[in-house]
Amino acid sequence: MSVFGPVVKIHPVVLASICDSYERRNEGASRVIGTLLTIDKHSIEVTNCFSVPHNESEDEVAVDMEFAKNMYELHKRVSPTEVIIGRYATGFDITEHSVLIHEYYSREASNPIHLTVDSALQSGKMNIRAYVAQMGVPGKTVGVMFTPLSVKYVYYDTERIGDLLQRTRVTPSRTKGLTSDLSQVAGSAARVQDMLTTVLAYIEDVLSGKVTADNSVGRFLMDLVNKVPTISAEDFENMLNSNINDLLMVTYLSNLTQAQIALNEKLVLL
Repeated sequence: MSVFGPVVKIHPVVLASICDSYERRNEGASRVIGTLLTIDKHSIEVTNCFSVPHNESEDEVAVDMEFAKNMYELHKRVSPTEVIIGRYATGFDITEHSVLIHEYYSREASNPIHLTVDSALQSGKMNIRAYVAQMGVPGKTVGVMFTPLSVKYVYYDTERIGDLLQRTRVTPSRTKGLTSDLSQVAGSAARVQDMLTTVLAYIEDVLSGKVTADNSVGRFLMDLVNKVPTISAEDFENMLNSNINDLLMVTYLSNLTQAQIALNEKLVLL
Protein backbone atom coordinates (compact mmCIF):
# COMPACT_ATOMS: atom_id res chain seq x y z
CA MET A 1 0.00 0.00 0.00
CA SER A 2 1.39 3.36 -0.99
CA VAL A 3 1.40 5.89 1.83
CA PHE A 4 1.76 9.61 1.29
CA GLY A 5 0.52 12.96 2.56
CA PRO A 6 0.94 14.46 6.04
CA VAL A 7 2.17 12.44 9.00
CA VAL A 8 -0.30 11.41 11.71
CA LYS A 9 1.38 11.51 15.13
CA ILE A 10 -0.13 9.19 17.74
CA HIS A 11 0.55 9.13 21.48
CA PRO A 12 0.75 5.82 23.40
CA VAL A 13 -2.16 6.76 25.69
CA VAL A 14 -4.44 6.79 22.63
CA LEU A 15 -3.51 3.24 21.62
CA ALA A 16 -3.85 2.05 25.22
CA SER A 17 -7.31 3.59 25.48
CA ILE A 18 -8.44 2.01 22.21
CA CYS A 19 -7.23 -1.45 23.27
CA ASP A 20 -8.90 -1.03 26.68
CA SER A 21 -12.19 -0.10 25.01
CA TYR A 22 -11.91 -3.15 22.78
CA GLU A 23 -11.34 -5.46 25.74
CA ARG A 24 -14.35 -3.92 27.55
CA ARG A 25 -16.69 -4.00 24.55
CA ASN A 26 -20.25 -5.27 24.90
CA GLU A 27 -20.95 -8.94 24.47
CA GLY A 28 -21.47 -9.77 20.83
CA ALA A 29 -19.77 -6.61 19.54
CA SER A 30 -17.09 -7.27 16.96
CA ARG A 31 -15.39 -3.87 17.17
CA VAL A 32 -15.45 -0.47 18.87
CA ILE A 33 -15.39 3.05 17.47
CA GLY A 34 -14.59 6.40 19.04
CA THR A 35 -13.51 10.01 18.69
CA LEU A 36 -9.93 11.24 18.32
CA LEU A 37 -8.87 14.50 19.99
CA THR A 38 -5.92 16.86 19.59
CA ILE A 39 -4.66 20.01 21.28
CA ASP A 40 -2.77 21.34 18.27
CA LYS A 41 -4.86 22.63 15.37
CA HIS A 42 -1.81 23.12 13.14
CA SER A 43 -0.61 19.50 13.10
CA ILE A 44 -2.17 16.05 12.99
CA GLU A 45 -1.20 14.87 16.49
CA VAL A 46 -3.67 12.60 18.31
CA THR A 47 -3.28 13.15 22.06
CA ASN A 48 -6.53 11.74 23.48
CA CYS A 49 -9.66 9.76 22.57
CA PHE A 50 -12.88 8.28 23.93
CA SER A 51 -15.11 5.45 22.76
CA VAL A 52 -18.64 5.94 21.42
CA PRO A 53 -21.36 3.26 21.83
CA HIS A 54 -22.76 1.88 18.60
CA ASN A 55 -24.66 -1.07 17.18
CA GLU A 56 -24.07 -2.45 13.74
CA SER A 57 -25.19 -5.32 11.59
CA GLU A 58 -24.52 -6.33 8.02
CA ASP A 59 -27.14 -3.88 6.75
CA GLU A 60 -27.00 -0.84 9.04
CA VAL A 61 -25.10 0.93 11.80
CA ALA A 62 -26.41 3.11 14.64
CA VAL A 63 -24.10 5.43 16.57
CA ASP A 64 -25.05 7.19 19.81
CA MET A 65 -24.34 10.72 18.61
CA GLU A 66 -25.78 12.29 21.77
CA PHE A 67 -23.29 10.35 23.89
CA ALA A 68 -20.44 11.52 21.61
CA LYS A 69 -21.49 15.16 21.99
CA ASN A 70 -21.82 14.91 25.79
CA MET A 71 -18.44 13.20 26.16
CA TYR A 72 -16.80 15.84 24.01
CA GLU A 73 -18.32 18.60 26.18
CA LEU A 74 -16.96 16.90 29.31
CA HIS A 75 -13.50 16.69 27.76
CA LYS A 76 -13.72 20.37 26.86
CA ARG A 77 -14.31 21.23 30.52
CA VAL A 78 -11.14 19.41 31.55
CA SER A 79 -9.04 20.52 28.57
CA PRO A 80 -10.57 23.50 26.75
CA THR A 81 -7.96 23.35 23.99
CA GLU A 82 -8.93 19.86 22.83
CA VAL A 83 -10.70 19.64 19.49
CA ILE A 84 -12.00 16.75 17.42
CA ILE A 85 -9.56 15.62 14.76
CA GLY A 86 -11.23 12.42 13.57
CA ARG A 87 -12.36 8.99 14.65
CA TYR A 88 -11.03 5.50 15.19
CA ALA A 89 -12.30 1.98 14.72
CA THR A 90 -10.86 -1.39 15.59
CA GLY A 91 -10.47 -3.82 12.76
CA PHE A 92 -8.11 -4.78 9.98
CA ASP A 93 -9.61 -2.70 7.19
CA ILE A 94 -12.22 -0.08 6.31
CA THR A 95 -15.83 -1.29 6.13
CA GLU A 96 -18.79 0.06 4.16
CA HIS A 97 -20.17 1.53 7.40
CA SER A 98 -17.16 3.82 7.62
CA VAL A 99 -18.75 6.17 5.08
CA LEU A 100 -21.88 6.61 7.19
CA ILE A 101 -19.92 7.33 10.37
CA HIS A 102 -17.63 9.66 8.45
CA GLU A 103 -20.55 11.97 7.64
CA TYR A 104 -21.00 12.88 11.32
CA TYR A 105 -17.32 13.63 11.92
CA SER A 106 -17.16 15.69 8.73
CA ARG A 107 -19.51 18.14 10.45
CA GLU A 108 -17.32 18.27 13.57
CA ALA A 109 -13.91 18.66 11.90
CA SER A 110 -12.55 19.60 8.50
CA ASN A 111 -10.90 16.63 6.76
CA PRO A 112 -11.20 14.26 9.75
CA ILE A 113 -8.76 11.37 9.86
CA HIS A 114 -9.84 7.76 10.22
CA LEU A 115 -7.62 5.52 12.36
CA THR A 116 -7.88 1.72 12.21
CA VAL A 117 -6.34 -0.47 14.92
CA ASP A 118 -6.14 -4.22 14.36
CA SER A 119 -6.71 -5.08 18.03
CA ALA A 120 -7.66 -8.66 17.14
CA LEU A 121 -4.24 -9.21 15.49
CA GLN A 122 -5.83 -10.63 12.36
CA SER A 123 -2.60 -10.13 10.43
CA GLY A 124 -0.42 -11.53 13.22
CA LYS A 125 0.44 -8.09 14.59
CA MET A 126 -1.34 -4.91 15.59
CA ASN A 127 -1.49 -2.97 12.35
CA ILE A 128 -2.27 0.73 12.86
CA ARG A 129 -3.26 2.73 9.80
CA ALA A 130 -4.54 6.25 9.25
CA TYR A 131 -6.64 7.56 6.38
CA VAL A 132 -8.19 10.80 5.19
CA ALA A 133 -11.43 10.72 3.20
CA GLN A 134 -12.00 12.50 -0.08
CA MET A 135 -15.58 12.97 -1.19
CA GLY A 136 -15.63 11.34 -4.59
CA VAL A 137 -13.23 11.30 -7.50
CA PRO A 138 -13.12 14.49 -9.66
CA GLY A 139 -15.04 13.91 -12.87
CA LYS A 140 -16.00 10.38 -11.85
CA THR A 141 -18.65 8.66 -9.77
CA VAL A 142 -19.62 10.40 -6.53
CA GLY A 143 -18.41 8.52 -3.45
CA VAL A 144 -15.82 8.51 -0.65
CA MET A 145 -12.21 7.50 -1.21
CA PHE A 146 -9.96 6.86 1.81
CA THR A 147 -6.35 7.84 1.19
CA PRO A 148 -3.70 6.27 3.49
CA LEU A 149 -1.42 8.53 5.53
CA SER A 150 1.92 7.96 7.26
CA VAL A 151 1.80 7.10 10.98
CA LYS A 152 4.41 8.11 13.55
CA TYR A 153 4.47 7.38 17.28
CA VAL A 154 5.40 10.22 19.63
CA TYR A 155 5.21 10.65 23.39
CA TYR A 156 5.66 13.12 26.17
CA ASP A 157 8.28 12.54 28.88
CA THR A 158 5.56 11.29 31.24
CA GLU A 159 4.54 8.64 28.69
CA ARG A 160 7.99 7.07 28.49
CA ILE A 161 6.95 4.43 31.05
CA GLY A 162 5.38 2.54 28.14
CA ASP A 163 8.80 2.23 26.51
CA LEU A 164 10.22 0.86 29.76
CA LEU A 165 7.41 -1.69 30.05
CA GLN A 166 8.14 -2.88 26.53
CA ARG A 167 11.79 -3.47 27.42
CA THR A 168 10.80 -5.86 30.23
CA ARG A 169 9.89 -8.46 27.59
CA VAL A 170 13.55 -9.14 26.78
CA THR A 171 14.83 -9.35 30.37
CA PRO A 172 14.72 -12.72 32.20
CA SER A 173 13.58 -11.10 35.45
CA ARG A 174 10.81 -9.18 33.64
CA THR A 175 11.94 -6.00 35.40
CA LYS A 176 13.54 -2.79 34.17
CA GLY A 177 14.69 0.07 36.35
CA LEU A 178 14.68 3.76 35.54
CA THR A 179 17.96 5.06 34.18
CA SER A 180 19.71 7.92 35.95
CA ASP A 181 20.40 11.27 34.32
CA LEU A 182 24.11 10.46 34.17
CA SER A 183 23.42 7.17 32.39
CA GLN A 184 21.26 8.94 29.81
CA VAL A 185 24.01 11.50 29.19
CA ALA A 186 26.57 8.71 28.82
CA GLY A 187 24.29 6.84 26.40
CA SER A 188 23.72 9.97 24.32
CA ALA A 189 27.46 10.68 24.23
CA ALA A 190 28.16 7.13 23.10
CA ARG A 191 25.60 7.41 20.28
CA VAL A 192 27.11 10.72 19.16
CA GLN A 193 30.57 9.14 19.14
CA ASP A 194 29.30 6.24 17.01
CA MET A 195 27.74 8.66 14.52
CA LEU A 196 30.97 10.67 14.33
CA THR A 197 32.89 7.46 13.67
CA THR A 198 30.50 6.63 10.82
CA VAL A 199 30.87 10.12 9.33
CA LEU A 200 34.67 10.01 9.55
CA ALA A 201 34.74 6.59 7.88
CA TYR A 202 32.54 7.91 5.05
CA ILE A 203 34.78 10.96 4.55
CA GLU A 204 37.91 8.81 4.45
CA ASP A 205 36.30 6.48 1.88
CA VAL A 206 35.35 9.46 -0.30
CA LEU A 207 38.87 10.93 -0.11
CA SER A 208 40.43 7.59 -1.01
CA GLY A 209 38.05 7.10 -3.91
CA LYS A 210 36.31 4.01 -2.51
CA VAL A 211 32.91 5.75 -2.42
CA THR A 212 31.44 8.26 -4.85
CA ALA A 213 30.93 11.67 -3.25
CA ASP A 214 27.34 12.78 -2.64
CA ASN A 215 26.84 16.54 -2.92
CA SER A 216 23.78 16.56 -0.64
CA VAL A 217 25.71 14.78 2.12
CA GLY A 218 28.62 17.20 1.69
CA ARG A 219 26.34 20.23 2.01
CA PHE A 220 24.72 18.74 5.10
CA LEU A 221 28.09 18.10 6.75
CA MET A 222 29.29 21.62 5.88
CA ASP A 223 26.15 23.11 7.43
CA LEU A 224 26.69 20.96 10.51
CA VAL A 225 30.31 22.07 10.88
CA ASN A 226 29.37 25.74 10.49
CA LYS A 227 26.90 25.44 13.36
CA VAL A 228 29.64 24.36 15.80
CA PRO A 229 30.76 27.46 17.76
CA THR A 230 34.40 28.42 17.53
CA ILE A 231 35.75 28.08 21.05
CA SER A 232 39.07 26.98 22.51
CA ALA A 233 39.37 23.81 24.57
CA GLU A 234 40.29 25.81 27.69
CA ASP A 235 37.25 28.10 27.40
CA PHE A 236 34.98 25.12 26.79
CA GLU A 237 36.31 23.34 29.89
CA ASN A 238 35.82 26.45 32.03
CA MET A 239 32.26 26.87 30.76
CA LEU A 240 31.45 23.21 31.40
CA ASN A 241 32.88 23.30 34.93
CA SER A 242 30.93 26.47 35.68
CA ASN A 243 27.66 24.90 34.54
CA ILE A 244 28.38 21.75 36.57
CA ASN A 245 29.04 23.85 39.68
CA ASP A 246 25.77 25.70 39.17
CA LEU A 247 23.92 22.41 38.77
CA LEU A 248 25.48 20.96 41.92
CA MET A 249 24.57 24.11 43.87
CA VAL A 250 20.94 23.93 42.72
CA THR A 251 20.80 20.24 43.64
CA TYR A 252 22.26 20.94 47.08
CA LEU A 253 19.77 23.73 47.77
CA SER A 254 16.90 21.55 46.58
CA ASN A 255 17.90 18.71 48.91
CA LEU A 256 18.36 21.17 51.77
CA THR A 257 14.89 22.60 51.19
CA GLN A 258 13.34 19.12 51.18
CA ALA A 259 15.09 18.30 54.46
CA GLN A 260 13.83 21.52 56.05
CA ILE A 261 10.26 20.81 54.93
CA ALA A 262 10.37 17.25 56.27
CA LEU A 263 11.79 18.48 59.58
CA ASN A 264 9.11 21.14 59.84
CA GLU A 265 6.35 18.59 59.23
CA LYS A 266 7.66 16.38 62.03
CA LEU A 267 7.89 19.33 64.44
CA VAL A 268 4.29 20.31 63.67
CA LEU A 269 3.08 16.81 64.51
CA LEU A 270 4.75 16.85 67.93
